[in-house]
Amino acid sequence: MVRDLLVRGMLVGILAGLLCFGFLKIYGEPQVDRAIAFETQMDEAKAKAEMAKGMPMPADEPELVSRPMQASWGLLTGVMAYNIAFGGLFALAFAFVFGRLEATSSPRVAAVLVALTGFIAIYLVPNLKYPANPPSVGNPDTIGMRTALYFLMIAISLGTMILAANMRKALVGRWGNWNATLIVAACYLAVVVIAALLMPVIDEVPEAFPAVILWKFRVASMGAQIIMWSTLALVFGAFAEKLMVPNRVAA
Repeated sequence: MVRDLLVRGMLVGILAGLLCFGFLKIYGEPQVDRAIAFETQMDEAKAKAEMAKGMPMPADEPELVSRPMQASWGLLTGVMAYNIAFGGLFALAFAFVFGRLEATSSPRVAAVLVALTGFIAIYLVPNLKYPANPPSVGNPDTIGMRTALYFLMIAISLGTMILAANMRKALVGRWGNWNATLIVAACYLAVVVIAALLMPVIDEVPEAFPAVILWKFRVASMGAQIIMWSTLALVFGAFAEKLMVPNRVAA
């Protein structure tokens, strides 16, 4: 059963990847091009200022991957690998969660719940602390630190979400489903807010960077995530219901 769910999750990941690629190609890539154009203008202005001071012209760095390749096959490869991987992980998480629900639970509802909690814990909360930035935003020397902090925020958010789910089981008998859900939601929110306040602030957006481009780039990032998680919730939920409901009835 788990193998069948894993295969279906990865197949749904392929569909989600194609949808995300289309969205990012149409809406996201123009923002990347504008950000790169801004970075090029800044580099040219810096080079001219250095030349005016008598400093040598900086040498151009070799381009390892051309921009057309990045915007086409590079984007497709990255998006497909990301979505297929998440499709498989989503299927495993669904199998773990659904096996612990009541026998009357719906696979579609379980898929939506897993997708919603995953979107909140893995993307929304960490992204509120460390939002996505276009290529020209950020100091290259701090990319390692920024990446580590972002993944640390994901780990805190996801770990707290798992603990909250387990705590809810212990509270349901005494407080009921609704009150138990509110209590663990408040605990999750308190933990991630405290963690976000304690973690370092990173603000490396240049003052002259256009706010519209930054906003649209972040909208593109969130839009791709919404497409992926929605596709996993709805399409995988339908596949899982066709696979699991007959087996439950037979059992």
